[in-house]
Amino acid sequence: MRKINLYTLDTPYREPLTIWGYEFGRADAPKCVAVVGSMRGNEVEQTYVCADLVRRLGALEEKGAMDPGRRVLVVPSVNAFSMNISERFWPVDNTDINRMFPGYDLGETTQRIADGLFRAVQGYDYGIQLCSFYLPGDFQPHVRVTEAGQVTQESLELAGAFGFPYVVAKKPSSFDTTTLNYNWQVWGTHAFSVFVRDMGSLSTRNADEVEDCILRFLDDRGVVKFTLPGGFRSTHLDEASLVDVRCERAGGFFLRDVEPGERVRAGQTLGQVLDTGDAHVKEMLTAPLDGRVFFCHVDPLINQYTIAFKLAPETTWSHSQ
Repeated sequence: MRKINLYTLDTPYREPLTIWGYEFGRADAPKCVAVVGSMRGNEVEQTYVCADLVRRLGALEEKGAMDPGRRVLVVPSVNAFSMNISERFWPVDNTDINRMFPGYDLGETTQRIADGLFRAVQGYDYGIQLCSFYLPGDFQPHVRVTEAGQVTQESLELAGAFGFPYVVAKKPSSFDTTTLNYNWQVWGTHAFSVFVRDMGSLSTRNADEVEDCILRFLDDRGVVKFTLPGGFRSTHLDEASLVDVRCERAGGFFLRDVEPGERVRAGQTLGQVLDTGDAHVKEMLTAPLDGRVFFCHVDPLINQYTIAFKLAPETTWSHSQ
């Protein structure tokens, strides 16, 4: 294992921002897999998953259970500045690094950071990014593939090797074209976005499950000799098929009755919205169809029209072969 400086940004008022990577395999070996962790300051679980993955890969390398002819790069954190002060985006101008790819070395600060990172992770056969959703909440862990180019169909087939409960295909919107996942694909890398259960918190149990999925993929690709039991026969679905359940009438206290992964029936109560003055029930949120809970709002308060749940309808399910 080698710890390498991938990119350094000098700043006028603080110590330099350095993006560190941990490399496995021979330095002259072909680039095989790059794993990128947090780009946002509240992606604590994503950082931990990558850091602990470095530890586990280091142990496998010492045992001779990694192919030295395949280079692996793990980048636990891209945006340590924001994490240090508990800010989600870049603290100076509130911009998102993951909306700046492929970057520009003479541009704004976050464009320069994106450029420095992208130069370091370009050219790998497979790219895995630990992501967070734009909505704060609790997800069923899954791997997502953005349909961005010729490699997409093969990537969707390969995604089943992780053994996540779900493989989600996403049609790109205009702002997706500036994400790491999309630009990886434009440059010929099979790109996968891995979503963990929550952000801003740390669960070693959830992290272990995600790490096992990544190691399962690495084993499938011949990078490690480490067979893991278990894993799911992944359910494939389109992001557009997910059904939103919103808080329609009013905001208030939010109480949920279900967890991600639970099977629900049409008409079943998913949660309640209570008045903040006298705690009477203002709205009962119910399932509009049969399916499984894919996403839950987690904050104790909820605003009107906010998405409280996302459901995966049973009729949309298909499985990896």
